[in-house]
Amino acid sequence: MTSPHRVRVRVYYEDTDFSGLVYHASYLRFMERGRTELLRDLGLAQSALLAGAAGTPLFFVVRAMDIDFRRPATMDDLLEIETTVAAIGGASVDMAQAVVRNGETLVAAKVRVVCVENGKARRLPSDVRERFEQAPRSV
Repeated sequence: MTSPHRVRVRVYYEDTDFSGLVYHASYLRFMERGRTELLRDLGLAQSALLAGAAGTPLFFVVRAMDIDFRRPATMDDLLEIETTVAAIGGASVDMAQAVVRNGETLVAAKVRVVCVENGKARRLPSDVRERFEQAPRSV
């Protein structure tokens, strides 16, 4: 895959603050949906991973996030959440994400997720690593 993975999200009243603009924490939920759908499209459904599909129950947690809020979104906007894989480490995956409206990036983020088993970081299983290697990559 060469183009970013994309998920569409509509902004609802519940996503906004008293000013009618999207509340900053709502962007975290939008980006979580983008990462979750990327995993699902790679054949890595989080519920299956937690149930042991990779040999042992595991899941991903956000370890670090760097966010640049550039412009606000408003109620009823149709947004696209773009996600690419920037780097694959031993136990982590770095992703680049953007919240886009009509081709304009409103929010950009760098996200590091870590593979966790029994409450501790663990190396990515080889089959999981192979799936991430098939993901859209950051240029």
